[in-house]
Formats: sequence, structure tokens, C-alpha cells
Amino acid sequence: MIDQLFRKKSVPAILKEAKEGLTDGHGQHEDLKRVLTVKDLTFFGIAAVIGTGVFTAIGTASFHGGPAVILLFGLTAIACGFAAFCYAEFASTVPVSGSAYTYSYVAFGELFAWIIGWDLLMEYAIGNIAVAISWSQYFVRVLEGFHIHIPQWLTTDYFTAHNGFNDVMKTLADGTGKTLATLDENVRSTY
Repeated sequence: MIDQLFRKKSVPAILKEAKEGLTDGHGQHEDLKRVLTVKDLTFFGIAAVIGTGVFTAIGTASFHGGPAVILLFGLTAIACGFAAFCYAEFASTVPVSGSAYTYSYVAFGELFAWIIGWDLLMEYAIGNIAVAISWSQYFVRVLEGFHIHIPQWLTTDYFTAHNGFNDVMKTLADGTGKTLATLDENVRSTY
């Protein structure tokens, strides 16, 4: 059983299955049409390697890091370049669809490929959530620039609202005689 968890596929076996149309496990012989140009693939690669973190983190990083953020982005660009070269090497060695799942299947075996496949799924889902939160904050700020104010209770995430509710309830129940009307204005408007 352990042997099955760590079994690997060789590159020739993967290429043979791809040629036979068996890579998706359905036995269909429909190939994907190659319509993307080198320019398209280059920009896709840059977007995948850099990601959206540059858009969502630059404000906070600049505020806390100051001018040193330029060095940080330079070092990060070098690291992203190395990652891009690694993916280019993998893609030229195993030129079939499947990305990191297929590469890890060849290098480490089925168990690691399965784990990496699920990790990729979680990465894309969680990454999109973080980007959606960031872009919604930007959108709210743009609207505020046009003097359109959305109530804070509509723009607050669940955990912040839940923690705020618990804080208010604790404050009201602490025996000091405070009521909702006597709470600080910032607390009342936030929660």
C-alpha cells in the first residue's frame, strides 16, 4: 500500500498518455487548441508568479516599511524570477497540462501530487477571498471620495462584527451601568 502512495509516473508515460488523450481520465481524444501566443503566455506567467499581493499589500507595506519597501519588492522580484524559471523548466520537461500536480507526480509521487493538487485549490480560493476583501475596501474608499457613504455595518467582515458585538455586550454587562445610548459614539457607529 505504501508503494501505491509513493508511485511515480515517468515523463515518457505521461507524454504517451497525453498523446493518447488519457490525461484527464475520461479517455476522450479531444486536444486543447493552442491559440495563445508567446506574448499571452508571458503575461499569464507574470500574473501567476507576481499575483495580486502587489496590489493588496503595497499600502500597508509602504506605511510600515517606509522606503525600504523598494528593496523588499526588488528582492521579491528576484525570487519570483527564480520561481518562474523553475516553472519554465518543469513545463519544458513535462509539456502537458496539470501544472504543479503533474510536476510533483513525476518528482515525488502520487501522495504528494494529491496534496499539492488540493493545496492549489485552496490557494486559489483563499487568494481570491483576500483580493475581494482588498478591492472592496478600495471601492468603499473611492465611493467616499465622491461623498457616497456606505454604512460601516455593511462593509465590516463577519469576524470583526462578531468580536465587536461581543465587546459591546461585555461592556454593557460589566456592571458599570452603561447602556447602548451612553457608549462612545465611535463604538456605537462601528458596531
